[in-house]
Amino acid sequence: MTPILKLFLAIFLVFGGLAPAHADELRPGYLDLTQLSASQWRMTFKGPFRTGLANRAMPSVPAGCTAGPPERVADDLAVKSTWTLTCKEPLAGKDIRLIGLDRSLADALVRVAPLGEAVQTARLTPDQDSFTIASRANRWDVAKTYFVIGVEHIVFGFDHLFFVIALVLLLGQGMVILKAVTAFTVAHSITLIGTTLGFLGLPQRPVESVIALSIVFLAVEIAKVQPGQLRLSQRIPWIVAFLFGLLHGFGFAGALKEIGLPEGEVPMALLTFNLGVEAGQVAVVLASMAILALISRFALPARRPVVLATTYAMGTIASFWFIERTFV
Repeated sequence: MTPILKLFLAIFLVFGGLAPAHADELRPGYLDLTQLSASQWRMTFKGPFRTGLANRAMPSVPAGCTAGPPERVADDLAVKSTWTLTCKEPLAGKDIRLIGLDRSLADALVRVAPLGEAVQTARLTPDQDSFTIASRANRWDVAKTYFVIGVEHIVFGFDHLFFVIALVLLLGQGMVILKAVTAFTVAHSITLIGTTLGFLGLPQRPVESVIALSIVFLAVEIAKVQPGQLRLSQRIPWIVAFLFGLLHGFGFAGALKEIGLPEGEVPMALLTFNLGVEAGQVAVVLASMAILALISRFALPARRPVVLATTYAMGTIASFWFIERTFV
């Protein structure tokens, strides 16, 4: 097998093996603790099958609380378990722990919502599998948690990741890429903020279908590029990126809605989530440009085949997403 064929195979395995059927499904587990009355709380844990949390992890009951029998609902993505807790005293200063997290490569978002107080958020990892409930939310913890979520939503939200990579493969030049990515950023920031604050809104399923279609569109544009002939998306890349960016912003907002925003810290959570998205996006652009630069420097004849292999892999996966989200 030639080196180029090996590279093709690696690209298809990476993109085909990593990309989930539901690209916007959040990878982390989700543990929610919501106070219902002075002595009652509802504890909900969502464990994705893909990361192993569905079968390996289970939340502990905070000290001083007793739990009723769980209600469990499962689909093809995750198991959602809900308990009603009866607690003799306030939970401030008590620990909540996710047992079994140390045996998984995944992590989990924790959200604690006391009655009449600000929502607290934290991130549980294999190295830090417990969270101490504070008497009030800490702004820095909110900022740190939502920034990391934003970064991960670009890196592991494969449809957004594919779109950004496709822009780099299509445009190829630093300044042109910068203008297009800036337009994409401005656009998705507008719809993300507007939707989250309740000023804008679109049904999520059609939005996800068109997001998948945006990747297919760019893949076709890349595949049809001919020397000396500019495609539509190459002539007006910032307009194309801006229009599709508006739709991707609705997708970001849908993911953020799934995990919720902490009361009293909505501006901070929204700002840092968006900053995290931008940080992840910049990292993806720089990494993609660096790989192209290395190929151009050391194996220039392989550049076009590598670009096409990557394009066909992303386009095929995005086509599957479009069909699934539209007709299934």
